[in-house]
Amino acid sequence: MRTKLSKTVYIKEESFLWSSKLRLEICVGKAVPIRQPIVCVLGHVDTGKTLLLDRIRKSSVQAREIGGITQHIGASFFPLDTLVEICGPLLTDLKGNIKIPGLLMIDTPGHEAFANLRKRGGGVADIAILVIDVLKGFEAQTYESLDILKARKTPFLVAVNKIDRIPGWISRHDKLFLESYKSQDSYVREDIDNRLYTIMGTLSTLSFQSDRFDKVKDFTRTIALVPTSARTGEGIPELLSVLVGLTQQYLKIQLKVTKGPGKGTILEVKEEPGLGVTVNAIVYDGVLRKGSTIVIGGKEEPVVTRVRAVLLPKPLDEIRDPHDKFSSVNSVSAAAGIKIAAPNLDTALAGASLYVVPSEEQVEEYANMVSEEVEKAKIVTDIDGVVLKTDALGSLEAIAEILKRENVPIRLADVGDVSKRDVIEARIVKEHEPFYGAILAFNVKILPDAEEEARDRGVKIFQQSVIYHLIDEFVDWLRREQDKSALAEFDNLIKPGKLRILPSYIFRKAKPAIVGVEVLAGRIRPKTDLVKEDGGDVGEILQIQERGKTVAEAGTEMQVAISLDKPIVGRHIHEKDVLYVRVPERHAKALLARFQQRLSSEEIEALNDYVELMRKKTTPFWAA
Repeated sequence: MRTKLSKTVYIKEESFLWSSKLRLEICVGKAVPIRQPIVCVLGHVDTGKTLLLDRIRKSSVQAREIGGITQHIGASFFPLDTLVEICGPLLTDLKGNIKIPGLLMIDTPGHEAFANLRKRGGGVADIAILVIDVLKGFEAQTYESLDILKARKTPFLVAVNKIDRIPGWISRHDKLFLESYKSQDSYVREDIDNRLYTIMGTLSTLSFQSDRFDKVKDFTRTIALVPTSARTGEGIPELLSVLVGLTQQYLKIQLKVTKGPGKGTILEVKEEPGLGVTVNAIVYDGVLRKGSTIVIGGKEEPVVTRVRAVLLPKPLDEIRDPHDKFSSVNSVSAAAGIKIAAPNLDTALAGASLYVVPSEEQVEEYANMVSEEVEKAKIVTDIDGVVLKTDALGSLEAIAEILKRENVPIRLADVGDVSKRDVIEARIVKEHEPFYGAILAFNVKILPDAEEEARDRGVKIFQQSVIYHLIDEFVDWLRREQDKSALAEFDNLIKPGKLRILPSYIFRKAKPAIVGVEVLAGRIRPKTDLVKEDGGDVGEILQIQERGKTVAEAGTEMQVAISLDKPIVGRHIHEKDVLYVRVPERHAKALLARFQQRLSSEEIEALNDYVELMRKKTTPFWAA
């Protein structure tokens, strides 16, 4: 019996042991050259995205990343020969029938980069690998990654990573997952099955049908879950085999080789010994040649320059951190990760678009297009919001998007170091909105005059080289400060209170009147004004006593004696009268609008009763 992997990929169903013969049936008709697919790896921070690629490259890029977290998009080309070597019998018999030349893997800082590069390199990812930690399951960025994949209609499979950390799991380095799985104790197999079922259940609630890869019968309807370990290599052969099969079969049309002018996105601007300032880029469409005129997004204005050299990292090397020398080539076709050497790249902007200009007459047209893209990403407003400065356009868009989701307004968002002008902008905001008069600095310097100005003006600067740390630090501080301010405001508000004069507990009728009361809701304190149910003024509580001792306040269900300065018992107040604490209109509005969660249900009811009785007075209490 055979299980259908795709329209033309079949696998024997002997527990889906991929070591069984895997046969790829090629469509009838003239073969069309296809490029390598662009594969985007994304997921929550610290799920092992980079380590997964490291395992394939046998490199250690992740170890040199700040905090072990990828901060910029990197690209690695995995040629077909390497994929066949890694996958072994899963692909060996098919090598002659596989038409894709390999895989171009883009390692992202997270879901934000994938979303924000939709008009540049990352946005044209042909397929994605969503990495999920098998122990932690779905995390915040996992959900957000799925939202983006769904919105972009990007096909994806799931690498359920870190299976080596499952209690009792005995690792078998670089083996097929199914081989390792079969060798585990039954309780370990049951554990991993349950964890996969949990992930499948969560995906189901998000309208995704999924199953373990060896049980999938229709890959057009079911998301494949491939258990992996980036540390031991288990499951990686199956992950790559599924990826190759899916990209070749379903993406043939969009993988057709294009011959037009190249389009790409800048990953990084970097100075290289002997070359000067260079740019690392992804070419995702068309052809880029040595000598081509290109337009690149710049910090101040578009950069128009001529390509002096096109340099390719060696296969399996990582463009951000190569171990070997680059190869100089005359041209590259999509998709490719390259280094470009050219004059006047000092102001080139990481994250900006790159276009090959078809003719000199079109330089201005392309420059205007690039300029519009860059300006669209920047934010300049007069609103009271934070100032954001980053090192690249991609990180600018990513952080701006996160801040919007957190409902944090932005006054200014731009690329570059923190300047004195930025501090002045933040200080202006601080005068109106103390919480937002701050600067968020991602991977940039704080210039000396800006640092001095911030210190003198009390402007807080959050500086980090890890996106999630920057956001978390600011949002945590913001919420603490808001909570602290709200608590201070709440403490200064007069709270609702309701009490009843007890019968037979009239200790003194006047000057001052002293009566026994029961607190029905809220709390009462000295110097609190009271009103009757008809809204009439009763006067101020002078003192509260419980069993002959003076107390600072009395709460619900307490029976105490209170002294009142104005009323006469029998004329102004009577036994069994219900009295309310006089709550100023401004205080009542604030309590009902912003602090209901801090009030008990009895207090809210008492406050609403009080507001209603005050509405009935001749003099309006509550503004319409």
